[in-house]
Amino acid sequence: MTDIRADSATQAGEAGFGDYVALLKPRVMSLVVFTAVVGLLVAPGSIHPFVAFASIVFVALGAGASGALNMWWDADIDRVMRRTARRPVPAGRVQPGEALAIGLALSGISVVMLGLAANLLSAGLLAFTIFFYAVIYSMWLKRATPQNIVIGGAAGAFPPMIGWAVATGSVGIEALLMFALILIWTPPHFWALALFMKDDYHKAGVPMLTVTHGRAATRRHILGYTLLLVPAAVGLGFTAIGGAVYLAAALVLNLIFLRGAIRIVRRDEAAAEADGYATEKRFFRFSLTYLFLHFGALLAQAAAGAWLFGG
Repeated sequence: MTDIRADSATQAGEAGFGDYVALLKPRVMSLVVFTAVVGLLVAPGSIHPFVAFASIVFVALGAGASGALNMWWDADIDRVMRRTARRPVPAGRVQPGEALAIGLALSGISVVMLGLAANLLSAGLLAFTIFFYAVIYSMWLKRATPQNIVIGGAAGAFPPMIGWAVATGSVGIEALLMFALILIWTPPHFWALALFMKDDYHKAGVPMLTVTHGRAATRRHILGYTLLLVPAAVGLGFTAIGGAVYLAAALVLNLIFLRGAIRIVRRDEAAAEADGYATEKRFFRFSLTYLFLHFGALLAQAAAGAWLFGG
């Protein structure tokens, strides 16, 4: 019996390649990389393809560093939440000190190499993004205030601005509006998740809005932020990187998103619980598609402009 327990403990402590990949939060990284690529490609001017590729690799490493540092710090609350309990650190497959070391090493490498490959502005923005996510959001806001995701959402909103800075060495109004699009999108996206994951946040002691103010207030906040999101998303279409292709996509996507938010705010809690929060889950899944298609539309708009005007 002793041997079995010892063997189980060994298995729990053994990390495979997939565990180290998971430590970097690849799903979050993919969104970071995609929005950074869009910011780089729609920016004015030109950049050498190798510089662009190298820069995106270093942005991805920076995103991975943020994920590792977040998992190191949040291991205690991840351990009690169903959604996160199987992550490599709370599950015991990667040790906390190891996650911290990887996060710090990747942070330094990504920032320094981006500065060398592109410019100091983009490197500075990447450094601030890592600091904001790991320290301002993870260590402070997440456990201190129900506005955690409102302010903390800025960490996920910086990548297109970093991509823009890589290409131009500056930050324009278009980059700021891409930042605003992600920033305002983040609260309704995460609050929809919180509506059907409230018990997890309650057990972990995370003051998510559903825990501190209840689900009814959270539903109203989702609608409120959606109403702010619509003009920000559509307004991007009237800048230099917008146009008919983007505007058509933005109008359709925002009508669907607004309709979903209205359905959520009208939901009776008993009915929502009875159908397993089906409406909220659909809204959450669509919110991912919503952001992806907005940035995809920006790429399509840029491609259409290059085709019409010969680059």
